[in-house]
Amino acid sequence: MRAAVVDGFGGPERVELAEVPVPSPAAGQVLVRVRAAGLNPVDAGVRAGVFGGTGQRLGLGWDVAGEIAGAGGGVTGWSVGDRVVGLHYGPVKPLGTHAQYAVLDASAVAAAPATVDDVAAAALPLSGLTAARAVDLLGLAPGSTVLVTGAAGVVGGLAVQLAARAGLVVTALAGAQDEALVRSLGAAAFVPRGAAPAGPVDGVLDMAVLGEAALGFVRDGGVYVGVIPGAAPAAERGIRVEEQEVAADGEHLARLVALVDDGALSLRVADVFPLADAAKAHALLATPGTRGRIILTP
Repeated sequence: MRAAVVDGFGGPERVELAEVPVPSPAAGQVLVRVRAAGLNPVDAGVRAGVFGGTGQRLGLGWDVAGEIAGAGGGVTGWSVGDRVVGLHYGPVKPLGTHAQYAVLDASAVAAAPATVDDVAAAALPLSGLTAARAVDLLGLAPGSTVLVTGAAGVVGGLAVQLAARAGLVVTALAGAQDEALVRSLGAAAFVPRGAAPAGPVDGVLDMAVLGEAALGFVRDGGVYVGVIPGAAPAAERGIRVEEQEVAADGEHLARLVALVDDGALSLRVADVFPLADAAKAHALLATPGTRGRIILTP
């Protein structure tokens, strides 16, 4: 099969297609025929060497939408041909989901949304789980105020939707041109990038990784949630500082799928590339202002 890999670190030009054997699922794993796979910033980090792996050929891709093509021992509940979505967790791995087939733990997959195609479904796993876990970490009661930075991004936009659905009063911080977009996602108020909210908020979901600047918007005793482990600012003024770290969780993913099928969670796709153009897709990922997930289709 073909898979997108990097044999050395650098820019988009380091991404290449390799011919590799189709992987075999071990006990507790499923083989997924990949129909679509999301391209995320973490893939650019892998390509650039942020996570290490010097001297290894590294596979790319965390998100997947496709169909079950086989299963290892002990796997129940899935049949060949079942449409699924899943998260292939881990930055340093020989193969990811940017390939024609991928092996995932059976516990990492969920039935795919019935109301969207594979391309749209592939935008859900990593971004959706990241946003949902971040909202859960807030631990705020309905009616509390929350600021979402980077609200027009893929993860930020999902966080706006999930926070509003949880009964939180959302202020979205994004580029001035994105006000209509973030309000359509459920934001009650808008703050243009570079400005500050009208007053302190109960919590911040810092999807734009503003760090101390975002912490400054939180009231004394409030909560700050970051999305990059190790990047959160030091706690101050009694503020609870949390860091979200995504995990492959098929049960949680299934709850997000249900929201998609209920029309309560919208997915955004910026562009679609064939796997052969993975390097071009990486170049687009580096372009500021992309609104939606870039998807690769084997």
